[in-house]
This record gives sequence, structure tokens and C-alpha cells, in this order.
Amino acid sequence: MAKVSLKENAVLGDEDLQAALKSINPKWGEMCIKAAGEVWGMPLISQKTKALITIAVDVVNNNETGTGTPFEAHVDMALKQGATRAELDELLLFMTVYAGYNKVAGAFGALDRIEEKGKTGFGTKI
Repeated sequence: MAKVSLKENAVLGDEDLQAALKSINPKWGEMCIKAAGEVWGMPLISQKTKALITIAVDVVNNNETGTGTPFEAHVDMALKQGATRAELDELLLFMTVYAGYNKVAGAFGALDRIEEKGKTGFGTKI
């Protein structure tokens, strides 16, 4: 899978992500694409930074496992925007102070499972 351009909207430029959102529920998916596409299109924060922020939000909300959880999609987005495993690890270490040890332990577990597969559910290699 090709890396999304750093200048591109990480939501509106990712057809696999859009299809995944619509597969949960078509109308809900369209709503998510419209709302997320708009905020991801704002120009001042880079796509990579936004992807890292969404992972941090997943950690705080404990959204790493289960059907429909966004963690793997957000890891995929971050990787497509040039993030490395080392950066994801540092983000999780940073989040330990603010989100808590147990939440971050779960996130490391989820990230390790993605790495064991060698790629995200969207096909991006980690």
C-alpha cells in the first residue's frame, strides 16, 4: 500500500479507511468521513501529528481492543504519515505519565500484536 502524501488529508485520501468506516454502518461511516475529513483538512497541525494525537486519545479512552475500536486504524494512519515504531513507542511511554500504566500496557500489547502480524489490518507494514 502506498504511503499517503504528507500534504494530503489522511481521512479523505484513504479509501481503505473510508470503506472500513462505512462497513461499520454506511450512514455512520459517511458522517465520520465528513466530520473527520474536515478537521483533518485543517492546515496548521501536520497529518503525522494529528495521527499521533489520535493514538494518544485512544490510549486515554482505552480504545485498543475489540470490534470497531479505532487504535489499529490510527496506527495505520500514523505509519502512512511517516511515523516509526520507535516514535509510537515513545508516544506510549509519554502517555504513561498522563494516561496511566495500565492503559499504556494495553496499548503496547495491541501495538505488539499489530507488529507480530507485520502489518496493520489495512495492510501498512510496521
